[in-house]
Amino acid sequence: MSAENNRYIMEKTAVFPGSFDPFTVGHEEIVRRGLKIFDRIIIAVGVNPGKREFLSTEDRIRLIRKAFADTDRISVEPYGGLTVDFCQRVRSNTIIRGLRTAADFEYERAIGQANRAMDADIETLFILTSTVHTFISSSIVRNIYENGGDITRFLPERLTTEDIRRCKEAQ
Repeated sequence: MSAENNRYIMEKTAVFPGSFDPFTVGHEEIVRRGLKIFDRIIIAVGVNPGKREFLSTEDRIRLIRKAFADTDRISVEPYGGLTVDFCQRVRSNTIIRGLRTAADFEYERAIGQANRAMDADIETLFILTSTVHTFISSSIVRNIYENGGDITRFLPERLTTEDIRRCKEAQ
């Protein structure tokens, strides 16, 4: 393709927002499958000062970057406020959300519709979680960890229970 034609090809970037406290193998699956559709994905780690964190925002960002050390198509950034404002700031018009259950769909649909009402140019794309990951949530992973269990199987391949332990000890 000529250089002139290349100028018309725009990089397609999606935003995957969430608290990711902690980031699980289910989250990783959604991102990696999203890379089949998008050139780049920004994992937007929500900062909520009113919420008690399991891991600090900095630790979550560092661990997610470690999970995706094999690709330069993923970036990880903190954000606060409205997701649509973040999307506008990073020039993305697509939000990716993972769905595990019918209850997730109802919740995510309402948020997607609210986002669209605030900015009609922003679309929400739902990606269904594989059945093997349907039961995995950050709250379940936190509970297993807090009760002394090994959470490695619920984390991305590059992360271990020890990574989480080191973060918790440093807090």
